[in-house]
Amino acid sequence: MSQLYNSIEPNVIDDEMVQKAIEEQCPEDIGKLAKREGINFKDVMELQLSFRNILQIDNLWQFENLTKLQLDNNIIEKIEALESLVHLVWLDLSFNNIEVIEGLDTLVKLQDLSLYNNRISKIEHMDTLQELQIFSIGKNNLTALEDVIYLRRFKNLRTLNLTGNPLCNDEQYTLFVVAHLPDLVYLDFKLVSGTMREAAVLKYQDLTEPLEREEAQALAQLEENQAKQKELEYHKRLDEIHNASSYDIAESKRAEYKEDILQLSEALMTLEMLIADQLEELIKDFKENIAVIASAFMENIKGIYPFDSMLAWTSQ
Repeated sequence: MSQLYNSIEPNVIDDEMVQKAIEEQCPEDIGKLAKREGINFKDVMELQLSFRNILQIDNLWQFENLTKLQLDNNIIEKIEALESLVHLVWLDLSFNNIEVIEGLDTLVKLQDLSLYNNRISKIEHMDTLQELQIFSIGKNNLTALEDVIYLRRFKNLRTLNLTGNPLCNDEQYTLFVVAHLPDLVYLDFKLVSGTMREAAVLKYQDLTEPLEREEAQALAQLEENQAKQKELEYHKRLDEIHNASSYDIAESKRAEYKEDILQLSEALMTLEMLIADQLEELIKDFKENIAVIASAFMENIKGIYPFDSMLAWTSQ
């Protein structure tokens, strides 16, 4: 399908293209509003860029919340510039000119991937897509049945389309795929029957059983390594706490004591002011009491020694 566009000028995704695409995929009234007031690309969840003669993927970094992206029926040659679309669940790159599976590492939430009708010759570079449930890679250049074994790592894969690849011409194709992907439900748009599954297991158990043992050993090794890594991180954290504890405790105590000293200083200042006021009152009372005592003393002297008699006595 993509070859039909060779006579048309190739396009690169730009703001004008995506703006137009969003307006077209919205209902008419919302599309007019979006055209008039503009669109915040961060709010867009789905984007359809089919049949636009796109040669290169670019300028999608603003769609950080995108969950569904259609890039089918273009002339794209390379999977690129998708690293920011970490919330993507559904990706359609069918009917393009892609030769290598790449550029998907950050799309860890991807569940549905279509690479149908491209030029891919090997299934690879998909290790991080552990949520993958539906994978369409029909009508490509896959020739080796052994490529299917790579898909065993996707424990959630239930639907697979390989039809149209050279490897499908092998008379053992169906049984080989079903035997090596025991959890598969649909293969090439057909339900995998119980009878077919039993026949596949019986025919290829000599190949699948060693694989299962190797995978079990690899899983055990991985879990052991992860446990060791966690233990190392735990001890590293303990060392950090130990090394930092003395300083941290000292700083904590210093801050605590500083607060206590501040509170004590404020209390002493308050007490000092209170004592000063009380002392001033005491001095005032003391002076008043001295005056009263002195006055009483003079009155008593006058009573004992009348002033006139004292004058006569002193004149003699």
